[in-house]
Amino acid sequence: MKIDDQTQYTTSSELEIIKRNLPLEGKRVLELGCGTAVMTRQLAETCAPVEIIATEVDEIQYQKNLLVDDLPLVRFIYGGAQQIDLDDESVDVVIMLKSLHHVPENLMSQGMREIHRVLKPGGLAYFSEPVYKGSFNDILRLFHDEEAVRQHAFQTIKHAVEEGRFWLVAQIFFNTPGHFRDFAEFEERVLKVTHTHHDIDEVLYQRIKQAFEQHLTQDGAHFLKPTRVDLLRKPG
Repeated sequence: MKIDDQTQYTTSSELEIIKRNLPLEGKRVLELGCGTAVMTRQLAETCAPVEIIATEVDEIQYQKNLLVDDLPLVRFIYGGAQQIDLDDESVDVVIMLKSLHHVPENLMSQGMREIHRVLKPGGLAYFSEPVYKGSFNDILRLFHDEEAVRQHAFQTIKHAVEEGRFWLVAQIFFNTPGHFRDFAEFEERVLKVTHTHHDIDEVLYQRIKQAFEQHLTQDGAHFLKPTRVDLLRKPG
């Protein structure tokens, strides 16, 4: 398994990658760390699962998600990967989108064991993680350097495969297009997230703003975000 592969990158949205590699029709899906539930909605509306159970450990965002009333196939629950409130072998697919590295490092292995527990034999686990490179990452690491936790997340997945808990089905490397109209949108969507506290003083704030504005064009700032998917299967 590779944490990065310089030769394998395509440009694609996450939804396109999921549709090409992850059969969801008629499946009971568990999404761990659904955030604002943007992808949850897309999966529910376009992939025909029988149910999506979407968890979120950020209490503020979880309460907002509970207000969603137009997704009858989706059930929102509070909690993280390290303790999943579901029965053994009760879901067909587990999805984690840029969320494994947010699990506390000392609980990531426990999270993998929980995922293994709730997956049916033969079930699939889809882990999408940001690769530590690119111009967007250069801005992020000014105030939130995730190199170490991303490496730990990869090693946790790799170890789960090496010990036989999961089989590796595929690794997929792609660039996700990202767009912000202006710095105000970047600040709202990235700097003001409720799941992570960023300690940013005025000097650092201006450095971040200057770094971002170097990428501004007439129609906003465009980025390609390198991403790796580790697609695993539970034996059985």
